[in-house]
Amino acid sequence: MGKKALIIGCGGVASVAIHKCCQNSDAFSEICIASRTVSKCDALKAKLEGTTKTKITTAQIDADDVPALTALIEREAPDVVLNLALPYQDLHIMDACLAAKVPYVDTANYEPEDTAHFEYKWQWAYDERYQAAGITALLGSGFDPGVTGVFTAYALKHWFDTIEYIDILDCNAGDHGYPFATNFNPEINIREVSAKGSYWEDGHWVETEPMAIHRVYNFPEIGNKDMYLLHHEEIESLAKNVPGVRRIRFFMTFGESYLTHLRCLEDVGMTSIEPIDFEGQKIVPLQFLKAVLPDPSTLGARTKGKTNIGCIFQGHKDGKPVTKYLYNVCDHEACYKEVGSQAVAYTTGVPAMIGAMLVMDGTWKCPGVHNIEEFDPDPFMDALNRWGLPWQVSDHPDLVE
Repeated sequence: MGKKALIIGCGGVASVAIHKCCQNSDAFSEICIASRTVSKCDALKAKLEGTTKTKITTAQIDADDVPALTALIEREAPDVVLNLALPYQDLHIMDACLAAKVPYVDTANYEPEDTAHFEYKWQWAYDERYQAAGITALLGSGFDPGVTGVFTAYALKHWFDTIEYIDILDCNAGDHGYPFATNFNPEINIREVSAKGSYWEDGHWVETEPMAIHRVYNFPEIGNKDMYLLHHEEIESLAKNVPGVRRIRFFMTFGESYLTHLRCLEDVGMTSIEPIDFEGQKIVPLQFLKAVLPDPSTLGARTKGKTNIGCIFQGHKDGKPVTKYLYNVCDHEACYKEVGSQAVAYTTGVPAMIGAMLVMDGTWKCPGVHNIEEFDPDPFMDALNRWGLPWQVSDHPDLVE
């Protein structure tokens, strides 16, 4: 028997997750789509009704208004809340779920709106309260974080006794034809890539200047691409949850055009999150830049090429060295044909649906606040193959220097 999900947000990732929920009517008999701009929810409902057995309703909500959000959750009585709003709103949505005693799922960790800094400590602090309420909070059910954590748990369960080295590689070889555009929320994307890099090694963080560590990697089905070391949130949780890991790094590919434009924007102050006075009012340059850049949700129709996201693991099994590369390749044009989205949103929206399904139906049930690698990976891995993100394994991959 299907159950009900309340989905907060109606951007590009949410659109994919909602499409996939509606394809999966046996699990999602009903969804409520809630956003500040209810017209977007209504438009998506109108598009999908008649193509699915899933009942769709909509609601207007300000996710920063905890009492109103709590009232909405209590009125709708969902079996899970799937947070696909902005990372700044995570804690408010967690507060509302706690008050209403409903399980919580998100795709990205909390970061303060006024500080370009993100880590899990704010959400992990809710653990005892969620335990006391008897409800599960699943953090990071996107691709990275998300599938990368599931890949790690799967590798540790089936192939390794210990994993010593993890390299997470995120390649987007899509071409949207614009001189400069971001494939997900520009404000979040630019904050992430302009921050200092870091990686985990031998029990401590090693910090680098932004984009200071560069490698070239030959990605399966794509070829050689420039990639750069970034700080990324799953490093923090994997360092906590993978016993004996010695080093974890995260690399993302960027083209030279993207980097040149980004440097120019940084040089003239357009990536700043510090408010400035403009014609008598305060504006944040990065938020203004977001308003003039192409909306990522409109990129699907013009994006061609593929993504490749995965993890290279090095460790031991029965005393012998083992190396595995576990990855997914996703095609932008195929994603657009299926759900009207480019692959970056698709690779986040599909895992969001899967995580919500596993929490909602009780497959993953553990009161408290948990990262995705803490759960049994097998049902998630099976669902990836079923719902559009099939994974592949290489036993002899090229290693990253």
